[in-house]
Amino acid sequence: MKYIKILILTFLSFIFILPGCSTSVYETKIKTDLNKKYDTEFPYRDSSPILEKVAETIHRISSIAFYEAYVYDKKSKLELNDINTNDLEIYAVEKIFFTKTSSGTGTTIYSENRKLALLTCNHIVDYPDTIVTYWGDDKGVLTDFVKSISVKKNENIYAIGFPELGRLKIIAADKQYDLVLLGITFSVDYPGKFPAFSFPIGKSEKLNWGSFVYMFGFPMNYKMVSRAIVSRPNNNDDGLFLIDGVANRGFSGGLVLAIRDGIPNIELVGIIRSVPKDILYSLHPKKLKDGKQYDPLVPYKGNIYLNAEEKIKYGITHVISTEMIEEFLTTHQKEISKEGFGLISFSTTK
Repeated sequence: MKYIKILILTFLSFIFILPGCSTSVYETKIKTDLNKKYDTEFPYRDSSPILEKVAETIHRISSIAFYEAYVYDKKSKLELNDINTNDLEIYAVEKIFFTKTSSGTGTTIYSENRKLALLTCNHIVDYPDTIVTYWGDDKGVLTDFVKSISVKKNENIYAIGFPELGRLKIIAADKQYDLVLLGITFSVDYPGKFPAFSFPIGKSEKLNWGSFVYMFGFPMNYKMVSRAIVSRPNNNDDGLFLIDGVANRGFSGGLVLAIRDGIPNIELVGIIRSVPKDILYSLHPKKLKDGKQYDPLVPYKGNIYLNAEEKIKYGITHVISTEMIEEFLTTHQKEISKEGFGLISFSTTK
């Protein structure tokens, strides 16, 4: 009997102790403040359907320029004024051909009557008509003696994946704003295949420190979406603001979207322009043929060559404001209309 009482007391003690050791799980819903300001927090609702619609409007832009170059002998000591620009071959010792290429991201902002118009950065498609290089002295300092003169002979711009070769034409361009509108007219209709960006355009000047944004583009030729936060808002004097997004090559022209009072209230607040870069100089040996390599244990005694390489400063990205985008479209609307495109404008928020 005594043994049974002990068992009962032990069981009752276990029952009373058990609630004290248990944990309670509380379901918490984080809601965005409805203050008509751009959100600074990560969206608490599923944003995938909205982001998918945005992704359908962006396309990879590729451009190539073809140059004809004339090379001049260093011993001739020709200055630019000595060369007849109408006959560059007179003193040339060699004639060569080369190309310059670039790529970025374009967004379809007009899609009507077989016509598409894509907005992107001007520097993606802007190549100089003439390039002049100069000889260096024994110390590598550039002189006034012309080494080569290159003349652009042709330029092609493409939207990768477009039918009918996808060749684009420059409709309107502005170097100051670094914006360009590219157009294409298809021979047949492609209903619903190339939707235009249909989300409202916001006000970049209303962004705050820490405003959350999405980035869309083609870094290294991959279609990607990323996220960042805003720094140096209010556009300052140059019409640009900064985000901490990691933008790689090909992200120029990419969309920057902010959220106002939660998903699905997404707005365009700018497009990516550029990231800071440094030029790194290094010394290299002469390249060997057939993929051969030097033995690092054997001292090199050949000629040494200077190599210049651009190094991107990741995490600092310049963004063109929506105020600049709207001003660009308004300023160039006559040129746009002459090419057979209707009024190009974004819907705006209240």
